[in-house]
Amino acid sequence: MNKTLSKAPRAAALALSAAVAATPMLALAPSAALAVPAGGYADLVEAVSPAVVFIEVTASQENTQIQQQLPPGMPEELRRRFEQMLPDQNGATATPRQGLGSGFIISEDGTIVTNHHVVAGAQTVTVKLADGRSFNAEVVGSDPMTDIAVLKVKADVDLPTVAFGTSKTLRVGDEVVAVGNPFGLGGTVTSGIVSALSRDIQAGPFDDFIQTDAAINRGNSGGPLFNNEGEVVGVNTAILSPGGGSVGIGFSVPSDLVQTIVADLADDGTVERGWLGVQIRPMSPEVANVLGYEEPRGAVIEAVSQDSPAAKAGLKKGDIILSFGGIKVDDLRDLTRAVATTTPETAAEVVVLRKGAEQTLDVTVGALEPKPV
Repeated sequence: MNKTLSKAPRAAALALSAAVAATPMLALAPSAALAVPAGGYADLVEAVSPAVVFIEVTASQENTQIQQQLPPGMPEELRRRFEQMLPDQNGATATPRQGLGSGFIISEDGTIVTNHHVVAGAQTVTVKLADGRSFNAEVVGSDPMTDIAVLKVKADVDLPTVAFGTSKTLRVGDEVVAVGNPFGLGGTVTSGIVSALSRDIQAGPFDDFIQTDAAINRGNSGGPLFNNEGEVVGVNTAILSPGGGSVGIGFSVPSDLVQTIVADLADDGTVERGWLGVQIRPMSPEVANVLGYEEPRGAVIEAVSQDSPAAKAGLKKGDIILSFGGIKVDDLRDLTRAVATTTPETAAEVVVLRKGAEQTLDVTVGALEPKPV
């Protein structure tokens, strides 16, 4: 059986115009603790559902532009089917496309969180509430690297909200509830458990997904994953599926990361990230054995960019970065996240292993140039 990783991305949503896209910050007021009774989740769902929204997107893009937005790891068969659905006009004519997704309101004045792939390239975004109200939404900012976007709607009254909880305390086996808009059906609730934490699904440099068996399908993208207290602990983003439907393997962006990204986007519509200027690779088991490590650790520098912060700090090809800014580097993701979350122009200590001896270097982190959305 051929397993495919579906990001419920906006690209897929565009391709399935009549169907759907896949999978839902600043609600600062804490939500009241909601004990889940033995009879089910009815009280929790009743409390949080008003703040979960359904998102309809219209976009008009050149065929070639749409194709360029396909995820790099999209399976060839899915890519072929997608391209067959595009009009045969050599990419010369803009083609209207429809997409669906989910989101949730985090502030009474209309701040909404969803996935980047739900709204990427959107010409119009319409947000529908569970009570039937509908609003035109503005895309405040969108971050493809974490697949998080922030929308804003204007309403004459305060809107219902949900609050974030911390994902840091989640444990495998904890109960979770997903609410969203699968296949355009409207408010749908599924429940399950946390199946795994810190999953790397090769979707991007900041992969740190919560894996859950709560059913997540196309149209759930951007919807919230709740804990038993009715707090948002994740944003539903991707599924692993052989046929496009839920098989009990879904992935959510952890709320601790989401809150950081949303705060950044809400400020000026962009995410500011640190830049070091090195190419890195994992330590091989052979090198780890020679160095006396039980298992590989650190990040091996393969190349240093000219005039980069790394070059100015004296980092060299072959150095093994063991820690950055006080954060231990066990694998490449540790270094990527540590550098990216460091404010540009901030000084950080880098501990490297060079020729068998540890050295500490001081580096002033640069600013990563944002990629066009």
